[in-house]
Amino acid sequence: MSLTPAQLAAVLAPLGEVAHSTPLTGGMFASTTAVTLADGVRVIVKASPTDARKLCRYEYGIAASEALVYRMLAAHAPVPEVLLTDFSRALVDADIVVTRHLPGRVWNDLELDPAATARARHALGALMAELHRVPAPAFGYPAPETGMRRDDWRSAVTAMFDGIIQDAAESGTTLPSQRVRAVLARHGHALDAVTAPVVVHNDLWPANIFLDDDLRIVGLIDTERTVWGDPLFDLVGANQMAEEHAEEQIIEGNTDAGGVLAAELASPNGRIRLALYQLYYRLILATEMDIRGFEGDWLPEYRAQVGRLLEEALEQLEAAEPVRGL
Repeated sequence: MSLTPAQLAAVLAPLGEVAHSTPLTGGMFASTTAVTLADGVRVIVKASPTDARKLCRYEYGIAASEALVYRMLAAHAPVPEVLLTDFSRALVDADIVVTRHLPGRVWNDLELDPAATARARHALGALMAELHRVPAPAFGYPAPETGMRRDDWRSAVTAMFDGIIQDAAESGTTLPSQRVRAVLARHGHALDAVTAPVVVHNDLWPANIFLDDDLRIVGLIDTERTVWGDPLFDLVGANQMAEEHAEEQIIEGNTDAGGVLAAELASPNGRIRLALYQLYYRLILATEMDIRGFEGDWLPEYRAQVGRLLEEALEQLEAAEPVRGL
């Protein structure tokens, strides 16, 4: 939903008077507005929908989760400062998070050549190393409303798979649910190797990253998909459409910064865990199209691409031998 000028003024009243506002485009979930206050402070106002029919289960309580994760990461990453939240829905029928405006330009808007892209991915891997040093208090999604917080990682991931399969059934999305449940049962024990949850952004693709002119990361946004769990999960959110060379470039930067991704991936169960996360993420990509009601000429090709990636993840897990003795 887009906020009217009157709603925007009411929401921002505790911070000051609105001098200028500009709706931002590009997002497919929340409504976002850039605002300059009368004192010159620039802020971003994000209004997230609350209608559960337009949300996946993992998105319940999503705005509060975003603000919580920003605060958890404040000393570790260039995330925006949270200035105001309003989850009362008294002023508007939406959950509101207001943050300070970040510098830099969105990576996704830049035309980077292969060498520049590799540099940016190297920087992203290094940033992941810092994020994954932040401990989390439980496994799963932060918001209690999701019903997906657990004391162990396997239980959390199982609940996450159950949730998206239910979402698909309710939205009319056709998924190979029996095959999905079979590979999770076949390989779920690999998840027991993860015993200490950390903060995993889980959506570190170029649209959520701000770069300066030297390709340094100066901003990181959109923590709605954050999971508390396995650092390997971040490789999936950062490379959602399986671009060539992306994984190795990110891991190189991560290793140079003392990160754990290379070691975790090289462990006996690492590749199986990553394949499970790829499968889960692709189930989300397949399901959210129908829940959100995506439209556009781009949709048939995108749907086909997601379907191919989903099938690849399933085939990989079906062909893999379970790793024992963890």
